Amino acid sequence: MSTGMLPVAILAGGLATRLRPLTETIPKALVEVNGEPFIAHQLRLLRANGIERVVVCTGYLGEMIQERVGDGASFGLQLEFAYDGPRLLGTAGALKQALPALGQAFFVLYGDSYLPCDYRAVQAAFARSGKPALMTVFHNQGRWDTSNIEYVKGCLVAYNKFHPTPRMQYIDYGLGIFSSSAFALVPESQSYDLAVLYQELLSTGDLAACEVGQRFYEIGSFAGLAETQRYLTAHPAPGASLLPRDQVGVR
Repeated sequence: MSTGMLPVAILAGGLATRLRPLTETIPKALVEVNGEPFIAHQLRLLRANGIERVVVCTGYLGEMIQERVGDGASFGLQLEFAYDGPRLLGTAGALKQALPALGQAFFVLYGDSYLPCDYRAVQAAFARSGKPALMTVFHNQGRWDTSNIEYVKGCLVAYNKFHPTPRMQYIDYGLGIFSSSAFALVPESQSYDLAVLYQELLSTGDLAACEVGQRFYEIGSFAGLAETQRYLTAHPAPGASLLPRDQVGVR
């Protein structure tokens, strides 16, 4: 029975230079966290939130991810892969190329992020907004990373990942929802960054926002990896006990 939840695109095509030497021979998604590849924790969290279908947008060593997690059946998911091809397309470019697999609307999250929030509430906020895109925001106050959003009385006033201002006390949480129409702005087969697309959509009044209350975790750096490991030790991905570790990636 369908849950009515949108599919999820995981952006897992980066080179992960900050995690070298760990990522010289494996992609970031396969970095081990508590004895399992990080993507296994992500997939279980998504399934626990009612997600049924995931498209992994990948490039660098992406075949290794597909070999490890297969078609997603061991997680109760339908898992597909979309490859950048001969050149890296950037985050927005990779999503545009994957649109045939993603459909009319979909969640987007980064391959190094663990986001324990209410995905149903975020999807409901997107549906209410009537806009082609939604960004989740978190009241960061410079604690977990550099704040990059000015968010006032439920409205996203300013977003700049590259030039933050002191008025920016919120941060892009890392989970978005897009209609496929939002990618009309993205050129075909060219590298294009999702942060730039967000800025363009905000400038035209086409970007909604939804505040979440749970902090984010990430494995983009060694400090973040250690912190995420500590969190997942105390808060295992929901349903972890239903999926024995020896099943993960067995193909």
